[in-house]
Amino acid sequence: MGASISNWRLAQAVSRLGHLGVVSGTGLSEVVARRLQDGDLGGHIHRALDHFPFPRMAERILDSFFVSGGKPSDLPYRKHIVQNLEGRREPLELCIVSNFVEVFLAREGHANPVGINYLEKIQLPHLASVYGALLAGVAVVVMGAGIPLAIPAVLSALSKHEAAEYPIHVAGAEGGGETFDMVFDPAQFIEDGTFPAVLELPDFIPIVSSEALASILLRKASGPIDGFIVEGNVAGGHNAPPRGKTTYTTGGEPIYGTRDDAKLSAFREMGLPFWLAGKFGSPEGVKLALSEGASGIQAGTAFALCEESGLVPELRRELLREALAGEAHIFTDPLASPTGFPFKVAAMPGTLSDDSVYQQRKRICDLGALRQLYRRPDGKIGYRCAAEPVDAYVAKGGKIEDTVGRKCLCNSLIANAGMPQRLPDGSVEKPLVTMGDDLLDVERFCSADQLDYSAEHVVNVLLGA
Repeated sequence: MGASISNWRLAQAVSRLGHLGVVSGTGLSEVVARRLQDGDLGGHIHRALDHFPFPRMAERILDSFFVSGGKPSDLPYRKHIVQNLEGRREPLELCIVSNFVEVFLAREGHANPVGINYLEKIQLPHLASVYGALLAGVAVVVMGAGIPLAIPAVLSALSKHEAAEYPIHVAGAEGGGETFDMVFDPAQFIEDGTFPAVLELPDFIPIVSSEALASILLRKASGPIDGFIVEGNVAGGHNAPPRGKTTYTTGGEPIYGTRDDAKLSAFREMGLPFWLAGKFGSPEGVKLALSEGASGIQAGTAFALCEESGLVPELRRELLREALAGEAHIFTDPLASPTGFPFKVAAMPGTLSDDSVYQQRKRICDLGALRQLYRRPDGKIGYRCAAEPVDAYVAKGGKIEDTVGRKCLCNSLIANAGMPQRLPDGSVEKPLVTMGDDLLDVERFCSADQLDYSAEHVVNVLLGA
């Protein structure tokens, strides 16, 4: 769900209805920092921080980012310190606070569980982010885009306010790589030497694309797995690459075959609950999932286009108009993501999906969530991103061919949520919208005369109510 598309409002709306609302944990530090600079409309962040267990930390975050009445629209958002392996305190505190705020607000006013979703490949924020979510009482942690073997042990340790480690991949100067164990100790952040009570241990549900990956997690994870979300390659966001040698359509999309379909019989044999994702967002999809032994479905696209979604309303409505007119197009872009994974992109004029818009953008890497850590020839750790300026990336040992077509997902996904950075020339960062193939079937939720619909309506339609 990108950054702040499945925000606290959407997650709260779904959880209130008795289903699992899941907030996106992607880029939450930047999202909450920008909401504060926009004046904290409605006072929601301040209200959440009134319940935060470490008031001096909350005060430091407010002092750093809150702008009463909101910053002038012609000024850029403040750039905060980017996280690194050394564990600088300011970005870690911002991580803790931001994840607490989002989960707290999603849980506010009801007693039903709320989950949070992280991308394994965005590794540096994991420990502080998870701790913040635990402090707010998150019930489920969902994680995809990688093999999160260490997360069960992390959840166990941090729920008891004990130090936790997470393995960070560092690419080698000449290829290959190594692992660096990043350590996070809550004792360094807890104020007045008073530890809060032991926190609720949430369920851990990884997102997998195959039974082989699920088997690896069951055998090698650092603790129990509570279920799986089985996500197909028609889901939005990052997709797993095709198995084996990749071939492409004449339009440049990777071709998936039967080898890429998860064997659901294997999941039934594992004996754990599983949910199906990727074009199951329909009453027929729900029935099919249940008939295959699934506990239910994970729906993204339908909720990303509802009123409670964080997607800019103008973008949301334009996508709906195009889909209803039969003019929407989803392209599985093998190049867009700096990670090298295929990334689902909705073709929309004025966004980075438009090549003329992409070519006009000056490359910059100022948020750095998708940076790759690498070992420099001098032995020190460096940071690079295939979407940064080409000369800088190559100077850091990157291959120039890896920069072709790469797009800055960090800035564009936050622009999708209505908080684009203002650039020195007065322009703003452009969005890049990701959607699943379910976009093509949105007529079940809305019409040309009534584009807006609620999360409750999505639930009712999916359940055939």
